Amino acid sequence: MIRATTFTGKSVAVFGLGASGNATVQSLLAGGATVAAWDDSAAGRAAAEKAGVPLVDLTRADWSQFSSLVLAPGVPLTHPEPHWVVLKARAADVEIIGDVEIFARERAAHCPEAPFIAITGTNGKSTTTALVAHILKSAGHDVQMGGNIGRAILTLDPPAQNRFHVIEMSSFQIDLTPTLKPTVGVLLNVTPDHLDRHGTIENYAAVKERLVQGADVASIGVDDDICLAILERRLNAGLACALSADRKLAPGYSMLGGEVVCSDATGLAVKLGDLAGVATLRGKHNAQNALAAISSVRECLARIGHKTDLNWQTALATFPGLAHRMEEIGNIGRILFINDSKATNAESTEKALLSFPRDVFWILGGKPKEGGIESLRPYFEGVVRAYLIGAASDEFSKTLDGDTAIIPCGTLDVAVARAAADAAAYARGEAMLSYNVQGSMGVGTLVPGNRPHPSASKTAEPVVLLSPACASYDQYKNFEVRGDAFRALVAAMAGVQLRGKP
Repeated sequence: MIRATTFTGKSVAVFGLGASGNATVQSLLAGGATVAAWDDSAAGRAAAEKAGVPLVDLTRADWSQFSSLVLAPGVPLTHPEPHWVVLKARAADVEIIGDVEIFARERAAHCPEAPFIAITGTNGKSTTTALVAHILKSAGHDVQMGGNIGRAILTLDPPAQNRFHVIEMSSFQIDLTPTLKPTVGVLLNVTPDHLDRHGTIENYAAVKERLVQGADVASIGVDDDICLAILERRLNAGLACALSADRKLAPGYSMLGGEVVCSDATGLAVKLGDLAGVATLRGKHNAQNALAAISSVRECLARIGHKTDLNWQTALATFPGLAHRMEEIGNIGRILFINDSKATNAESTEKALLSFPRDVFWILGGKPKEGGIESLRPYFEGVVRAYLIGAASDEFSKTLDGDTAIIPCGTLDVAVARAAADAAAYARGEAMLSYNVQGSMGVGTLVPGNRPHPSASKTAEPVVLLSPACASYDQYKNFEVRGDAFRALVAAMAGVQLRGKP
């Protein structure tokens, strides 16, 4: 645990008592602060009180006593309107920060040279964070990984001379970290997301840019216009390296024929690894993730005076992948089951459909996000059947109508059973099952429009893909629970050969 010694003797309000909030309370108490904690949820307050968290009703508290408010990242700071606790803090001129800010202050106070890699982006940041940590661990380094992935940052071991902190950061967390100064800041991409929280794409991009503004070295993807502009501004302010999965950069990090290369200003390129055959890093989006991971590790090691000639290929080849992100669960014969539950928006799902361009039995739906799945229309041709679950079923059915066969399922268990049965028939070159409007299974003639895909044959390699393009909150606590449910359903099937944990 990281003790918040920079808050010793101070009175601090903490709002939001989830995993990170409770970790914050313990860190502050261990550092000698006085804590007043609260949550809008009665259940959250009860659980915290049972764990010994000091509760104070912040709706009635004297805010003049507080030096800081540590806010859970999911609590609205600006849009659609500031939360009541934010308004109270601002009225009392109390600073509003997050748990990563406490980490940043502890690092600055006790070990500012401790290596710190911070990673953000609209998509790909979790995979990149996990890959960075894997590469460093493979090289024998002491690595602490957390933030927006895995463990709350204040539960990690404290900053130290040769201890690497690899931290995934959402825009919400960046917004609450005013003194963010990583050794290497990674910005993968910026596309519209969380606009309900930030208001405009310009505001959202500005928050993302702050992560690389304060970094000793910035590693920035340039395959979208917003990030390209951010790189150009950063080049005038400090060290930066560019990344592209689309074209060769000189200088910069690029993908050339599936190979990760680093080029100097003259165009001289050094090969660092090959993604061919690495199933956990398939697809163009993972090429960008690999570029970002390798570049950030190399630049960080160089910055602190460590050798940079690591065994990059072995590290890439042994990367286990990220749970719930294009995760290979197993297979039944030629049928491959892919858990992409982490794909909670259309842009993220696009990466999966690009990676599996044909023979796809697609399970999708949940709590829809603005824009739906219209942007995915170019990929519908490769979908044999679409199995709809959750609240988005009606909306998505309208979008898919006329482009692919639509099977309303309601729940994930029904969708998995039907997709598996259909994929098995498809792999045998046989007619698939038909379903009536109530969703009960039938046999015989296919319903109108649900013809076997032209590529159906005994050599087909069907993919049952859970890539919802939706949040999970209509039926599941989070995407992890949804993905675990998918994994369990597949694991229970007869004849399955599992590739990951059951």
